[in-house]
Amino acid sequence: MNRPFFPLISGLLLWAAVQIAAAIEPFTVEDIRIDGLQRITRDTVFSYLPIEVGDRADDDRIADAIKSLFKTGFFSDLDISRSGETLVITVVERPSIGRIAFSGNRNIDTENLKNALENVGFVEGRVFDRSIFDRVEQEIRRAYFAQGLYSARISSTVNPLERNRVEVLFDISEGIAARIRQINIVGNVSFDEDDLLDEFSSITGGFFSIIRSANLYSKSKLAADLEVLRSYYLDRGFVNFNIDSTQVSITPDKKDIYITINISEGLRYIVRDINLQGDVGDIEAELRDLIIVRSGDIFSRREVTESSRLIGERFGNDGYLFANVNAVPILDDETGAVDLDFYIDSGKRVYVRRINFSGNAKTRDEVLRREMRQLEGSWVSTSAIRRSKERIERLDFFDSVEVETLPVPDTDDQVDIDFTVSEKSSGNILLGAGFSQSEGAVLSSSITEKNFLGTGSRVKFSFDNSEVNRDISVSWLNPYWTIDGISRGFDAYNRRTDASAANLTDYNLDDIGAALNFGIPVSEFTDIRVGLEVKQTDFILGTSPSEEIIRFNEQNGPDFITLLASTSWSRDGRNSWILPTTGSLSRLRAEIALPGGDLTYYKISAQHQHLFPIPGSFVLMLEGEVGYGEGYGDLTSLPLTDNFFVGGLRSVRGFTANTLGPRDSKGDPLGGSLKTVGSAELVIPIPFVDDAGALRVASFFDIGNVYGPDDEFDADMLRYSTGISALWLSPIGPFTLSLAAPVGEEPGDDTQSFQFTFGTSF
Repeated sequence: MNRPFFPLISGLLLWAAVQIAAAIEPFTVEDIRIDGLQRITRDTVFSYLPIEVGDRADDDRIADAIKSLFKTGFFSDLDISRSGETLVITVVERPSIGRIAFSGNRNIDTENLKNALENVGFVEGRVFDRSIFDRVEQEIRRAYFAQGLYSARISSTVNPLERNRVEVLFDISEGIAARIRQINIVGNVSFDEDDLLDEFSSITGGFFSIIRSANLYSKSKLAADLEVLRSYYLDRGFVNFNIDSTQVSITPDKKDIYITINISEGLRYIVRDINLQGDVGDIEAELRDLIIVRSGDIFSRREVTESSRLIGERFGNDGYLFANVNAVPILDDETGAVDLDFYIDSGKRVYVRRINFSGNAKTRDEVLRREMRQLEGSWVSTSAIRRSKERIERLDFFDSVEVETLPVPDTDDQVDIDFTVSEKSSGNILLGAGFSQSEGAVLSSSITEKNFLGTGSRVKFSFDNSEVNRDISVSWLNPYWTIDGISRGFDAYNRRTDASAANLTDYNLDDIGAALNFGIPVSEFTDIRVGLEVKQTDFILGTSPSEEIIRFNEQNGPDFITLLASTSWSRDGRNSWILPTTGSLSRLRAEIALPGGDLTYYKISAQHQHLFPIPGSFVLMLEGEVGYGEGYGDLTSLPLTDNFFVGGLRSVRGFTANTLGPRDSKGDPLGGSLKTVGSAELVIPIPFVDDAGALRVASFFDIGNVYGPDDEFDADMLRYSTGISALWLSPIGPFTLSLAAPVGEEPGDDTQSFQFTFGTSF
């Protein structure tokens, strides 16, 4: 039977039922009996039935009852008759949808297909309505057409189940997605078509388009590209730009798509006057500085929108949380000029009543509250709320941090701020192994609790073993030793070092020591650290020591004690500690071996790193470091055990680790007292990778060297290298590698083009 005839047949059945019912003689209903119910309850039927006990049933009332019950869609047939003074309703229920299943769907998952069917009311648990079922296949086909799968075929099967239910199975043959063969833009005068198409995510050719499936047609992707095109013009002065029409045509074999986009550019407008209207107050000059667009510039919707956001944020920092900034362009079509009026409605100043925390089952409230830069009782500051969220995230105690600003009921000038956190495990036991070209095989283990007893204190015990170092250490850090945020930490360690295994001259060190350090916050991004360390060192000659090593041993003995005081200043404005993409880091450090110890010397160093985001997801990172050290008192130079070293993955790549600079009488590297290192890296976006948060690839240029105590800085002695590097934060440990080509190396330099490390800290 043809499905389009079902509504007609249902109408005829309803008409016949009404005519039959019309033959019942009028009577007063003393009881109502319903026969044939299986899933539907009597109360449900009574809720739709327009006749109640005590009513008089006549032709019109019974006809209305039949219409009402049929209208529910619950029944495929029904009959109303009279038995004495009882109204008898006999029904045949429609089956319910017990299960909906799909097979063959690869490009659209089952959940999304079910959501599409929900739009037409076809869901599990509802009545199986044949008239709705007629539209279901068309809805599925529409979902596939939106993905460019025009050759998709859908077949359906309805199988009966127990308890008057049915199972609906859809077998889908998706076919091959249609590819965009050509995109034409008609009406573009100011910009070349190729330049406009470069902005599209839907591209029509090239190797990468095939690999990334970028030329597969998608209705949603085309809509996004049209919005990109609109923004492109609006950001370049074409205020009246319009997309007149879009034609999408498909070849008869349903494999290729041709797209034609018809546009009207309109005039290009230049900004003439910029005015501030409304609640400007006495900060007009400050607000004008926030406006990115300037008089004489080409109109840009993006710059206007960003200017409105910055002005609104400025008012939000002063408590006007609901300030409204509306930029209105006034066009002069004769001159092509546009005046911008920024209308500002600050609204009421809003205060914070309470700051609430939830989700922190382990972490104490005070640990979160001390990170707050927004205070209760003060007016709202959007930047303070944002910074508070960032500080909680940087604790690294939580998987997620959400913040919500909620108006207080019955007030228009108070809000509550709710922070919702999701805690993650803050303790871990690590057993690891790795390999480094500079350190050989590395075995490591540690027990760390970053949030000891929910107080925010960090406790760690670790053991590392490699060809160069064997290190056993324990540390404890209280980040809030005082309420003002001064931190205090203790460290104790025992470290053995084989210098020859690190490519240095032949000696061994056995250090045992302890340190006390404090951190003092100066501003939101700046802190000062001071520390005091005492260590005892056993200096052990190698099997074939050089003259310099023998001389150092004779002058300072086989063992010595060092009292080391240190201080540092740092400002970290980067957006991440691990793989930053913007911001800068500046650090100054000084340490001095105090009188009273066996060695007296000092070391100072300065480091700066700056990251510049570049359009196209590139990042340029420039970094430089300078260090200098010298002995005082009985020492005329920096002890060779505390020299600076350059070369390898952490300085000038392409040269063997620690090998640059002065050498001893046997030709082995000694390190030096003056260190200069610089680096420029261009972080490259990675094709085919949507989430590059754990992977970074960069091209680099390194420069640097170290100089001995009798040497002056000589630019001709600097070493250079260039190449590519990669860092992957793998699930089992970080993996770092570089492929470098040393530039202008000198005879005697130890070069190493390919360098890597895996499983050690970074």
